[in-house]
Amino acid sequence: MINIDKAVVVEGKYDKIKLSSVINGVIICTDGFQIFKDKDKMSIIRHYAEKTGIIILTDSDSAGFKIRNYLKGAVKNGSITNVYIPDIFGKERRKAEPSKEGKLGVEGMSEEILLEAFRRAGVSCTEGEKKTGGIDKMLLYELGYSGAPDASLRRRELLKRLGLPELMTTAAIADILNTMMTADELREITEELCGADVKGD
Repeated sequence: MINIDKAVVVEGKYDKIKLSSVINGVIICTDGFQIFKDKDKMSIIRHYAEKTGIIILTDSDSAGFKIRNYLKGAVKNGSITNVYIPDIFGKERRKAEPSKEGKLGVEGMSEEILLEAFRRAGVSCTEGEKKTGGIDKMLLYELGYSGAPDASLRRRELLKRLGLPELMTTAAIADILNTMMTADELREITEELCGADVKGD
């Protein structure tokens, strides 16, 4: 279990219950799409974003990304950290049927996977220990993860290798990679995946 000063925003009560076994800290539920019209809860989220910063942890399906993107657009001031769970297919025990996209949500993740997701985002590190690898959208373009005919395939292979969800945008990929590795480390992984000479100058 890790102590987190920032408020963590999740989708539902079962996500909150699961996360409570992993972290000590404030956990806020969006109640799914209800957050789109819940002005009071958005006011609380904005408050935490400005005072302590918030962490967004939603499911890796399209609904989870819709909520994540809404929150990112609705919070104008303060700090936002994105934590992503990997695409794992299956069904939560309490549910009769799997989700529409067949992916496990936050509540279906093991404690080890959740802790690793926080580590990847640099959450368990102090500010001074976070890696800032100089990875931006231009580097992703140079390595063929955008703008190339097979860019979407390359992104999927990279995200699968790193245990990240496939629905991430290029900008989101750059953000999370900066907490995980340096630019040189990304080039090395790209070489392994694509067999291309991407070492640069």
